[in-house]
Amino acid sequence: MTLHPAVAEALAPLRDRFWHLDHQTHAHLQRVLRAFADHRVSVSHFAGTTGYGHDDLGREVLDRVFAQIVEAPAAIVRGQLVSGTHAITCALFGVLRPGDELLAVAGTPYDTLEPVLGLRGAGAGSLRDFGVTYRQLELTAAGTVDWETLATAVQPQTKMVLIQRSRGYAWRPSLTVADIARIVRTVKAQNPEVVCFVDNCYGEFVEAQEPTAVGVDLMAGSWIKNPGGTLVPYGGYLAGRADLVEAAANRLTAPGIGSHGGASENRRLQFQGLFLAPQMVGETLKGLMLAAQFFAQRGYAVQPGPFDVRSDTIQALRLGSAAALQAFCHQIQRCSPVDAFVAPVPAVTPGYDSPLVMAGGTFVDGSTAELSADGPLREPYTVYCQGGTHWTHMALVLAAFADQAP
Repeated sequence: MTLHPAVAEALAPLRDRFWHLDHQTHAHLQRVLRAFADHRVSVSHFAGTTGYGHDDLGREVLDRVFAQIVEAPAAIVRGQLVSGTHAITCALFGVLRPGDELLAVAGTPYDTLEPVLGLRGAGAGSLRDFGVTYRQLELTAAGTVDWETLATAVQPQTKMVLIQRSRGYAWRPSLTVADIARIVRTVKAQNPEVVCFVDNCYGEFVEAQEPTAVGVDLMAGSWIKNPGGTLVPYGGYLAGRADLVEAAANRLTAPGIGSHGGASENRRLQFQGLFLAPQMVGETLKGLMLAAQFFAQRGYAVQPGPFDVRSDTIQALRLGSAAALQAFCHQIQRCSPVDAFVAPVPAVTPGYDSPLVMAGGTFVDGSTAELSADGPLREPYTVYCQGGTHWTHMALVLAAFADQAP
């Protein structure tokens, strides 16, 4: 394989790190295969259901398989969850009641959660509209959790702590599973009844364990991102304590139905995507590491750095100008298998407060498990890369950018 000289230069110091990621993928795949075997997954579980979805054995087995993989007492995987934001919203509305407080401990949450919390838009049915109060702890100047403030932050009305694992559209390190475990210990020391909830989007299969393995009560995420292995066409998940998962399921369907309803088409892609997820995430991490090294060598600020510990599948690149941001997104689009002829342009997207440039000709709409990039068109013009089924896909993008960079 002949690489562009600029890409080869970036790759050279990363080969040992790539080998380490292959070892990690091996461990994740072992865990997935063990869960599939323990729950006797068979072709019979791929059949879909209709109507109410009663007696859907495939649905029940997939739930148990995923719960075992993430070391949680219970889980639901549902196509009726339209996004990670929807899954998170079900968790919040399922657990919180009027008069309760939701405490975010990692600064401002992802843009799409702001209307859910009532931080933007009035009268739309937000938590604020239903009498749930919201408070957040700002990050330190270094972008880390303010541990000193967190140690006394829980109040009598605090019912749930919101922990956003990924950086979202913020220039901060993503929270590691070790960070999340420390948050849980700090919160539970003040009040063991407070529910610790994690927005786990972009974090699945990145580290050796998931948040539910280190004391988190409930977590949620998108099924078309990491756990879907680029094959799953839609859906989301919730995992954690059985009572909390069921409470969230009651918001998805209805009290009395909860996790026991919901028809689905053929489930083969659900199972097969989960099987492929460790490999896809491993390749994603290699590609993002390569991008970080490529841009760092050219003097750009990157987050995380090429040799930093990673806890999500997002790479932030501070490109410094609207032209550079759009040029990089154009190369992502031109190297995509779908809609390569399309030129990304800034546009207003529901749930966001700034025009976005979004690139990624993906087979599944919105699947950031496939290679994509997006960023708000505002200073300091940071683009966020996600996904990639093989690191060589990112190598092609970087080569094209090197030849045509503004």
